[in-house]
Amino acid sequence: MVLRCSRLDNKDVFSKSDPFLRISRMVENGDYIPICKTEVINDNLNPKWRPVCLGGHKFGSKDNPLLIECFDFNSSGDHVLIGKMQKSVTELEMLYREKTGANFVIPSTRQRQEKVLKGQLFVDQYCEKEQFSFIDYVSNGFELNFMVAVDFTASNGNPLHSDSLHYIDAHCRLNSYQKAIMEVGEVIQFYDSDRRFPAWGFGGKIPDGTVSHCFNLNGSPGTSEVAGVEGIMDAYGSALRSVTLSGPTLFGPVINMAAQMAAQSLSSLNNTKYYVLLIITDGVVTDIQETMNALVKASDLPLSVLIVGVGNADFTSMEVLDADNGRRLHSSTGRVATRDIVQFVPMREMHSGQISVVQALLEELPGQFLHFMRSRDIKPQPLPTHFPQAST
Repeated sequence: MVLRCSRLDNKDVFSKSDPFLRISRMVENGDYIPICKTEVINDNLNPKWRPVCLGGHKFGSKDNPLLIECFDFNSSGDHVLIGKMQKSVTELEMLYREKTGANFVIPSTRQRQEKVLKGQLFVDQYCEKEQFSFIDYVSNGFELNFMVAVDFTASNGNPLHSDSLHYIDAHCRLNSYQKAIMEVGEVIQFYDSDRRFPAWGFGGKIPDGTVSHCFNLNGSPGTSEVAGVEGIMDAYGSALRSVTLSGPTLFGPVINMAAQMAAQSLSSLNNTKYYVLLIITDGVVTDIQETMNALVKASDLPLSVLIVGVGNADFTSMEVLDADNGRRLHSSTGRVATRDIVQFVPMREMHSGQISVVQALLEELPGQFLHFMRSRDIKPQPLPTHFPQAST
């Protein structure tokens, strides 16, 4: 809905009120729980707010009463009530259809009555849209296809030395790369029916003597897929014995490879796959603009990129790739990313806090998944129910 007000009472002395709306639903004991709040509009008695979205799970029935309060914002947190009203979603829809306003009221000290104010609430836009949840999709056949890319640049240190980030411990203690693969892979594999995962390395000198920025971790010239998380771990250990660490740190080739797979899936009839690429790296990406170009191009595809930073490098510049500040990535041609598809997490920060690497990495994944599905108007299709044939 798009909500606006007119002729609100002014609660400020030297300027006009700074109004915002708070919408609450009634709970069983008669109290009200806030479910939605608009932004504050400064110095305006006829405000119009940005669209608000009320999920049906928040208000229940369209006929349930909602408390709509208009406040004058104060930075101290002691906001002043301008007026209130009780309306159901059905009644708000009626205001929209009839193009009429509803008057706010305010408690009056006289005989416990409410004073009707001249200020009114209008519903300028109203639409209902069925929104599916992440669980709706994955429980109806949609899958997350897991992919991994491992950093084989020389800055990781010689794998034979115990101070290397790639050191394989004789007592089976996992290094940072192994921890990231295990922790993330074990969660995502449950959303992938065949559990065959493409796995690549980058920044390493492969047995033929060339430095590759996207080579199959299993050493196969044909397929990059391995079986399960255990297959990734085995391929990683094997690659450390055959690949020489080199450089520089380039993300572009592996992102483009993952994007190519996602694009092929998008063009298939069975469009029920969403790809999740995990990049594990110890250093700052060298090809930052090429990486941004690849991510902007991939933002139109069913793909998310999770990046784990291991070791003690300064990853500040990596935050540019993770558009958490609200600024979308731009390509070198000026194209803006359709959506944010990156989540970056430095592993050292996670191990020192209360939240796990998996929680931090996967926090934005359902939202990125839903953003893509909704932008394409892709709906979960109920799985066919198979009934056993009756015997005769």
